Amino acid sequence: MSQRPPLTTRRTAFFADTTALLLFFTTTGIINERVIAGMTWEQVLHARLLGAILMVPVARPYGIWRDWLMKRAGENRISQLLWDSMALVSFQVPLYAAIIAFSGASGSGLIQGTLGAALMMLLLGRPYGAFLNGVRKLFGLPPVSSDSDVWIKESNRKQPGVRGNKREETLSDKA
Repeated sequence: MSQRPPLTTRRTAFFADTTALLLFFTTTGIINERVIAGMTWEQVLHARLLGAILMVPVARPYGIWRDWLMKRAGENRISQLLWDSMALVSFQVPLYAAIIAFSGASGSGLIQGTLGAALMMLLLGRPYGAFLNGVRKLFGLPPVSSDSDVWIKESNRKQPGVRGNKREETLSDKA
């Protein structure tokens, strides 16, 4: 794979992550909103349009968040499944609840829709992670985006005693 300038890689990662999020969650959102939350088709359309608008600015931050969490996952499938699911639930469920509330869901529909989304995201965490990796591959990117690595390294540098996935001993730890 050829080396791309950082700006080009960031732009490509943005488009890959945004494409994956839009395709995957427009489809699953329609199913949840219509079948589980019991929203009307008009409410579903409104939620999906609002969702699409909101997915554009959050797709790449989610990709970075997921990459950061997936650094902690082991090589086995259970670990990958758990970390992918945790990434998706912790980042997307609060956003999803706000979207369907703004789109007209209230009371028990809001609660059922949010719980349904949480359950779906627990189940879809790894499938979405694999889908995201596949879309990144189509865009010529590795499964964990290189600009995420830069962001992760910079954020770890700001935390004394932390390096990569492991905590380093500091002088205060030895005392």
